[in-house]
Amino acid sequence: MRFSSTPRGARLARRLAGQRLDAWDIPYDCDTHHALTLIVAELAANAVRHGRVSGRDFQLALARDATTVRIEVTDTRTEGAPVVATPTDLHDTGRGLLLVEHLADRWDWHPRQGGPGKTVWAEYVLPAAGRPVAAPSCPSSTAAPEPCRSATAGRQIDAAVTLDP
Repeated sequence: MRFSSTPRGARLARRLAGQRLDAWDIPYDCDTHHALTLIVAELAANAVRHGRVSGRDFQLALARDATTVRIEVTDTRTEGAPVVATPTDLHDTGRGLLLVEHLADRWDWHPRQGGPGKTVWAEYVLPAAGRPVAAPSCPSSTAAPEPCRSATAGRQIDAAVTLDP
């Protein structure tokens, strides 16, 4: 799938990936779906922010077999290899590949085949028997945020849930 190298293109890539995952029986309301769409969102955002070349699109490819979902995002910028940055409290950015590294079982990049650019890919091993893990119950009150801990294919994710009044 091809998308414009804009924030709108990245958002559309995430939404269409979510629909594809649901069609593959990875339902919207499960940790597996949430993790995979977050990986897509981060890789697409990186393609737009760091891989954008004016007038060129980025591509998203999704593949699934019995045990693994593979995500590939290809941009047309040749400079700069993707690296996991060490985030600091001084910057609001720089955590995308850190999230991908934490959620995906494997990720890497390689030069784009057949043209300039690069492909960043991530593989996510599905929970046992390819069945998605159900989403956890999180607090839904308007009180102070409480941590919500969920397991995604053996990975622990800490999240704070807040609701605007």
